[in-house]
Amino acid sequence: MSVGLQSVPRAPGGVPLLGHALKLWRDPLGFLRSLRESGDLVRVDLGTMPMYVATTARMVNEVTVRQARSFEKGRLYDRVRPLVGNGLATADGDIHRRHRRLVQPLFHHQRIAGYADIMSDRALALATSWTPGQRIAVEQVMGEFAIETLAATMFSTDIGRPAVEAVRRHLPVILKNMLVRAASPRFLDRLPVRANRDFDAASAGMRQVIDDVVTATRRAGRTDRSDLLSVLLAARDADTGEALTDTEVRDELVTILFAGTETTASTLSWAFHELARHPEVEREVVDEIDRVVGSRPVTMEDVPRLTAIRRVLDEVIRLYGVTLLMRRATADVELGGHTLPAGSEVAFSLYALHRDPHLFEEPDRFDPDRWLPERRAALGREEFVPFGSGNRKCIGDAFAWTEATIVLATVLRRWKLRPQAGQPAPRAAASAMAHPDRVPMTVLPRDA
Repeated sequence: MSVGLQSVPRAPGGVPLLGHALKLWRDPLGFLRSLRESGDLVRVDLGTMPMYVATTARMVNEVTVRQARSFEKGRLYDRVRPLVGNGLATADGDIHRRHRRLVQPLFHHQRIAGYADIMSDRALALATSWTPGQRIAVEQVMGEFAIETLAATMFSTDIGRPAVEAVRRHLPVILKNMLVRAASPRFLDRLPVRANRDFDAASAGMRQVIDDVVTATRRAGRTDRSDLLSVLLAARDADTGEALTDTEVRDELVTILFAGTETTASTLSWAFHELARHPEVEREVVDEIDRVVGSRPVTMEDVPRLTAIRRVLDEVIRLYGVTLLMRRATADVELGGHTLPAGSEVAFSLYALHRDPHLFEEPDRFDPDRWLPERRAALGREEFVPFGSGNRKCIGDAFAWTEATIVLATVLRRWKLRPQAGQPAPRAAASAMAHPDRVPMTVLPRDA
């Protein structure tokens, strides 16, 4: 028997007009983790608008899989649509299905194998560019590497260089402000503060330069190559024969850049940090790299054989995963015994879900061995969903895992990265992911 919305517990700490926005601003990760203490489904007020947060694996699975047809993308995606347009991240219904059919071939195994060669070459170039004792800001180095490597797979010629530079300049600004902007009352967008000006300018600048690259590539007739842009321009719907418009191509490229850079950069940064803190795990990983790869470059064929690296990556993304996702009910829907009317906004945090002590013993502890086959088998399929689930599961998950595995294997065979003396430990900051605020490390030879 379902009951009305008035019975949904409300998160503590709301204030008039702003609701829980202040708590989200001040400590978004802590606030999202705290919600499970109030119930399986909890009301959070964004200004005066209610948002219902699913806090358990079963409830998240209801929204993303079992009752997925009753939901569309919600407020979070409305708020980032000025950046990504109607790409896969924001599109719904027929548009989403059509675009997914056209974009899916970009991430087939055979095509990723081609991208893996680029990833390996660039990872080797990065590793050989360092010198013993060099100090690096890992989060910046990995961010630039992820942007440059993704751009190298997206644009096959120098036509794409302006886009690469624009992404390097604008994307960090967008990611820094995105979550707070999406979860804030809309009237705050109009305040003439620097954060709003920076976000608007960065979004417009990145979209414009990619528009220019798409147009230039189309005019040059360079649509018979293997880069992502060329493949998108050449793609045709199997049912209708229709191609994507230049605007649709632009939206998909921005979406790929947006989704494919922070995930990789954040995961790699945390991985280097955690491995430095756990030398016994690092030793196991390095021994495996020596056995599987040896002294040659890492290839696509090595990736599934590097199982210790996969456990490290699984554990890192469990600890520092996606901060917040949202859906909007398109019809009345029952969740946890409550009937939510059409139009209700429902949210969930993979970061909070994957630190649920009911699912993971000592959830805040870095323990890659929890992903050994015998222990992983005890975990339900809906309890670890690093790239989402259902028809909205991230289309580029294999791309991201391949890149992160290749980078770790290439770097760790040559170098030990160690925290710089006297520097504070990195803290998780809320963006699309729970990314590290800063990871200052020193590069030391592996055999030192």
